[in-house]
Amino acid sequence: MSDHPPTIADGPQLIAYADRLGGDLAGLRELLDGPLAGAFDGVHVLPFFDPYDGADAGFDPRDHTTVDPRLGDWDAVRRLSEGRLVMADVIVNHVSADSPRFADVRERGDASPWAPMFLTLSSVFPEGATEEDLAGIYRPRPGLPFTLMTLGGRRRLVWTTFTSEQIDLDLRQPQAWDYVASVIDTMTRAGVRLLRLDAVGYTGKEPGTSCFMTPSTYALTDRIARYAHERDARVLVEVHGHYLQQVEIAQAVDLVYDFALPPIVLHALTAGDLAPLERWLAVRPSNTVTVLDTHDGIGVVDVGESDLRPGEPGLLAPAQIDALVERIHANSEGTSRRATGAAASNLDLYQVNCTFYDALGGDDRRFLLARLIQLFVPGIPQVYYVGLLAGNNDMDLLAATGVGRDVNRHRYVAGEVEEALERPVVRAQLEALRLRRTHPAFGGECRWVMDGTRGTATWRAGTGSVELSFDVSDATFQVREGDRVLMSDVSPAEA
Repeated sequence: MSDHPPTIADGPQLIAYADRLGGDLAGLRELLDGPLAGAFDGVHVLPFFDPYDGADAGFDPRDHTTVDPRLGDWDAVRRLSEGRLVMADVIVNHVSADSPRFADVRERGDASPWAPMFLTLSSVFPEGATEEDLAGIYRPRPGLPFTLMTLGGRRRLVWTTFTSEQIDLDLRQPQAWDYVASVIDTMTRAGVRLLRLDAVGYTGKEPGTSCFMTPSTYALTDRIARYAHERDARVLVEVHGHYLQQVEIAQAVDLVYDFALPPIVLHALTAGDLAPLERWLAVRPSNTVTVLDTHDGIGVVDVGESDLRPGEPGLLAPAQIDALVERIHANSEGTSRRATGAAASNLDLYQVNCTFYDALGGDDRRFLLARLIQLFVPGIPQVYYVGLLAGNNDMDLLAATGVGRDVNRHRYVAGEVEEALERPVVRAQLEALRLRRTHPAFGGECRWVMDGTRGTATWRAGTGSVELSFDVSDATFQVREGDRVLMSDVSPAEA
């Protein structure tokens, strides 16, 4: 970026659905101000737009500028932003098939003023597409990204990258840009200061390309970022892809996710191998948001061989990825297998659907060490609400919806939250988050040293320092401040 984006707090952030943690926006704020106080500088509120419970858990809004009234309103978002950073999703690739604009296109076809806003096959390939063109399109799910629909009495192939309920936008057109700009304006007026560009990698459809992370994608991302900066906001780009591609993207945007970290940490703790983590720490960009789990599955494409650059190896070899996936299935007692791939709808080619806690077999010590590794890796740490509460796979919700990723999207009620907050592994995470948020050493420099199965991470600022030492073979660890033990693999040290 050539301009100067606003600064934001770099302490931990919570990721949560308002309806699944707190019940609504006001309830989420009460949790952050109450039992979670002091642990987080910010919160990523997953889609709260109208409707929040559509075909893709809110990522298919009918109206992206309206808060679902069951969750609150923009004033509730504004109150949530008081004293903390709020991040929200700008869903730039698509809208709901039930949106009023697309409904008008269904009815009137090209006569609708909104027709240019939506992509069809001919929007990108006006002279027709060859077999090679179609075979080269990158998509995260099986098959081609088109759905046969009738628009104004004419049969058309409508571009639907994810599902037939999500209609792709043609962001080259002023109608689509004005729509996205109105979303950003509405959010920033309500105090949202970090914008997550959901599925932005798929927005740049160009003939003769994979239609993924094309020059048009970079140009659009830059345009959105500049527009956001003028409104005192920054952007986080959400892209799953080969790790070298992630490094390239980071050079042109405000923030990127470190999606390679979760599978690498799982590999380290299940295979006793720190070498991939050491390789990644040597090249990863600094402008990252770190995660262990999110509302999606555990990605493997981020550490695997490149789909778009044949022969480009990943951070993990194919055999290591296969072994990791099987260990996740075994640790979760087969529940992740039932939620992943052909076993569940909403197929993803690059993710295993499982809570991070179950991926480690419900082992409190290994799970807490994974969280500490995340918190000591440079970047802005985000913690998903199910991970914070050390949640198990929700097989009842999977059975009810048939959507694989729902195993990691449990709907917590008040009693469940209170009960989870009493568990030692949850209390220890909160202790670690408060340390990460408040200790001045985390504002300095970080140094990692690996030796076999053992690792040490030291943050130092001035004369102050905090050190994490650990062994992935048995998941033992200590967090020290000089000679003082702040936390060990048994429990947080007494104050």
